[in-house]
Amino acid sequence: MPVESDATPIPGNRDLSPADRALRVAEVFAPYHARIARELDARAARGLPTIVVALHSFTPVMQAFARPWRFGVLHLGDSAFSRAMLAALRAEPDAPAVGDNEPYRMDDVDFTIPHHAIGRGLDYVELEVRQDLLADDAGQDAVAERLARILPDARRRYLPPA
Repeated sequence: MPVESDATPIPGNRDLSPADRALRVAEVFAPYHARIARELDARAARGLPTIVVALHSFTPVMQAFARPWRFGVLHLGDSAFSRAMLAALRAEPDAPAVGDNEPYRMDDVDFTIPHHAIGRGLDYVELEVRQDLLADDAGQDAVAERLARILPDARRRYLPPA
């Protein structure tokens, strides 16, 4: 709950008491991750193959650097599906700029993928989408269409059969 991000104040995070922070964790963080865990448990109980997909967005400019990537594929260690998504995105006809662990590197700050995927031995991809691509309905539809097409295609084309 940072009070500033890239020199932009976040007033809602200023002066949070320990109780305020705990309330946010209890109301937002914990239920979100508990729901993910329940779904993964249910899939495991049914013997379903599972790949965890986390989707985030990133600012077009950070610390005065115009980020050239339209998409980023984040991974930690070996992830066959992350490699498959990187290849699939880079193979697109319009060849979007795709970062390999850009604009961020997955590290100990990340929680969802290390906790839910790596911690369970599941393959995964953490996708980053530049926010200006999501600025309006048309952009959101275009990104959704692309990912709806590419995610299953990456599974079929780049990974061995389950």
